[in-house]
Amino acid sequence: MLLQLYSYTFLKNVMFMATKKFRALQQEVHQVLCNSPQPGPATFVAYCLYILPIFGSYCEGFSHLIVSAFHRFLKTAATTGDSLEAKIIAVRLFLDIVEGSIDHDERIAVKILEVFDIKLTDIEKVASQSKAKNDRRFHNVKAFLEQYIFGFIESESYMTAVNLLEHFSIRQSGESFLVKMIEKKQFRAAEKWATFMGKPMLSMLVQEYVDRNKLKNAYLIVKKNNLQQEFPDVHHKYKESALKKLAEKACWDVAEAKANGDRQLVDYLVYLAMEAGYLEKVDELCNRYSLEGFPKAQEHEAIFLQHCFLNLNELGVEDIIWVDELNGLGKATCHIEGSKVVGLDCEWKPNYVKGSKPNKVSIMQIASDKKVFILDLIKLYNDVPDVLDNCLTHILRSPRILKLGYNFHCDVKQLAQSYGDLECFKCYNMLLDIQSMFEDPRGGLSGLAEKILGAGLNKTRRNSNWEQRPLSQNQLEYAALDAAVLIQIFYRVCDHSHAADALDGHNKIEWKSYIVSHMDNPRKSRKESRLRKEPEPEVKDNEA
Repeated sequence: MLLQLYSYTFLKNVMFMATKKFRALQQEVHQVLCNSPQPGPATFVAYCLYILPIFGSYCEGFSHLIVSAFHRFLKTAATTGDSLEAKIIAVRLFLDIVEGSIDHDERIAVKILEVFDIKLTDIEKVASQSKAKNDRRFHNVKAFLEQYIFGFIESESYMTAVNLLEHFSIRQSGESFLVKMIEKKQFRAAEKWATFMGKPMLSMLVQEYVDRNKLKNAYLIVKKNNLQQEFPDVHHKYKESALKKLAEKACWDVAEAKANGDRQLVDYLVYLAMEAGYLEKVDELCNRYSLEGFPKAQEHEAIFLQHCFLNLNELGVEDIIWVDELNGLGKATCHIEGSKVVGLDCEWKPNYVKGSKPNKVSIMQIASDKKVFILDLIKLYNDVPDVLDNCLTHILRSPRILKLGYNFHCDVKQLAQSYGDLECFKCYNMLLDIQSMFEDPRGGLSGLAEKILGAGLNKTRRNSNWEQRPLSQNQLEYAALDAAVLIQIFYRVCDHSHAADALDGHNKIEWKSYIVSHMDNPRKSRKESRLRKEPEPEVKDNEA
């Protein structure tokens, strides 16, 4: 009783320290164990775990704390001197948890088995004492434990079940158990179980992963367990799958680096580029790696046209104008200020270094009905920053121009981070984010274009090098399309707004309600104040 009171007092003191970090608390508990609490540190921990449930919601946290501290203590202590007595108490505690008379989390039950090294024979020994008292609960300890473990399987607590099966070396569950864990996406539990069961089960696991196209999981199991001889193709299939995912994200440079010069993988990358219609990438790879047998980009173009992506002619764009100097910027601004609706987009070179800052926004595209202006932000910012700031301020804050974007809030944030000393990207007026008008944004802008206009956009150059100068013709066309398509989508939405069969789920799209402004700069000039008071543009629904 005195020991339990001592344990209770100790735990109560620990509770008042609960605001400190876990490691600091663990150090406190570890120090107590090093001070040889009576009748011994192991017994002390066992009794602590017995009384912890009285702390209610704090029980689980304190239990993990004490068990982890004891585990750390055992790594340094030669012997606790009370391990046998503590093990008996721990076995009784485990049996009480199984029976339900002591309320501990299932993970704590597993940790008790591990930290006190409780085996099946230890449980049978303690259970035999219970049988001597006519307690018939544990006549067949193994069967009793299997039933306990089966309960975790039924409740889909697969990792707990696997830990218990492994701890007690119970190997009765087989392939169906493995498949069930995979179907429930409990991959860590499945892999732990297969590793415990041995090579045949590991082979079944790899095959299940391959059949379900989880090639990375299969590859890692093969590599970790030296199953290359049994599954010689898994490594290559995984690498091809990784390249395909990168190609789908338009991360061609990363994909090429992953291929690492492997001829078979480079060939596959070329086929991916052909399939995506990235024609100059096909020629680039063929030239770099001296590949033969592939059609030239021009020969492949007829095949590519079958993909039916949108092009600039279909959108009515007559001219793409590159703007990188003062006069061009002035002419572009005059033209744009005379437009009622423009499409906005921007591009920057991707940065694949994890944790590093994104690169500066390289270009900004502004499309009118017939023209697309592509502003070289990097050069204009270096050469004429004040003029650039003034021109874009007039455009972005004008209440006379409806600005269309797709997830443009993200672009504005990136623009503000790239050019923080410019005022133009800090406020905007009359912005309509096309993405916000539709409930299902799957497929991005290309998917929306396909839904509204009947054909999507070729996104293969999305992650190309937007800082190279000059940009390729294909890059210019890609950039222009992203801005120009917004105008055509908007016009189509306007046309259908009053139709009986509206575009989005047969509901009328009130596009005007989606227009937003961000004009909260406290230091507005008088000129800016006058601009805000100007009447909004009259964009008629049938103006398309």
